[in-house]
Amino acid sequence: MTVSMPLALGAALPPLRILIVDDDVSTIRILAQVVREMGDVSFATNGMEAVAMARTELPDLVLLDAEMEGMDGFATCAALYAMPGMENVPILFITSHRGVEIELKALAAGAVDFINKPFHPHIVQARVRTHLTLKRRTDALTRLATMDGLTGIPNRRAFDQSLAQELRRLGRRTGSLSLVLIDVDHFKRYNDFYGHPAGDDCLRAVAAALAGSVRRAGELAARYGGEEFAILLPGSDMNAAIGLAEKMRSCIVGLRLAHAARPDGAHVTISAGAATLGPAQQGEGAALIGAADQALYRAKAAGRNRVLHADDAA
Repeated sequence: MTVSMPLALGAALPPLRILIVDDDVSTIRILAQVVREMGDVSFATNGMEAVAMARTELPDLVLLDAEMEGMDGFATCAALYAMPGMENVPILFITSHRGVEIELKALAAGAVDFINKPFHPHIVQARVRTHLTLKRRTDALTRLATMDGLTGIPNRRAFDQSLAQELRRLGRRTGSLSLVLIDVDHFKRYNDFYGHPAGDDCLRAVAAALAGSVRRAGELAARYGGEEFAILLPGSDMNAAIGLAEKMRSCIVGLRLAHAARPDGAHVTISAGAATLGPAQQGEGAALIGAADQALYRAKAAGRNRVLHADDAA
């Protein structure tokens, strides 16, 4: 399978992922041969396996057999669409039944199209190509809507979506979820002294450095608003969050961006507040943000250019 990675604006598009779900292996082989040039193909032979595979790696399109033993195609479709991130993934039903009733049932389940058995390869190719093209366009619009226009990194909307998703995941697993809120120290003074164009350049440089520091799958660096940034760290405990935040703080110091207007130094620095949730605390997104914000406030009050965790002694 292809591993999904964050996609920057202007980056090469990753291969599309097609999931074929059918309890007839011979049908899977035929369909895989028909669509092999359109993307990376994976397959499942029952509904439960399909849901588990989609949870590990979201497909871009699903070819789903309507009549399967156990969990049929309609139940599988409902389970897939209940998963975070599957909302815009086209599911095409493949069925040997004909008639208005089965078509309405497929559409009611959320299917965007259906293909009758026995199918013609060219019809399958045409319909799959159409829906993959629409999926590409939808993904492109989503990326534009969730990217910050100034810095080119994810925006507040992307952060809110990712936080909600990670909180749901935290409820299904052991581990931790950490958040780091970051503020550029004395940024208003910077803007007033150097002007807003220079201020924009400063934010772009800081954003690039922060985004370059997140490497693990699921980690997110986003512009939270103004001169604030949010770093979401699934799987990171308190010590890991502090360590990464310190790395980011040192990275910004290393940029040596001149800041002659600040009263306590000569270069741009950041302050950071971190907070961590354990698996027993899932769903407390507002509490996580509030704790990180309070830690950030204390870091600034303590002299700026430092990292504090919510669990640190006040």
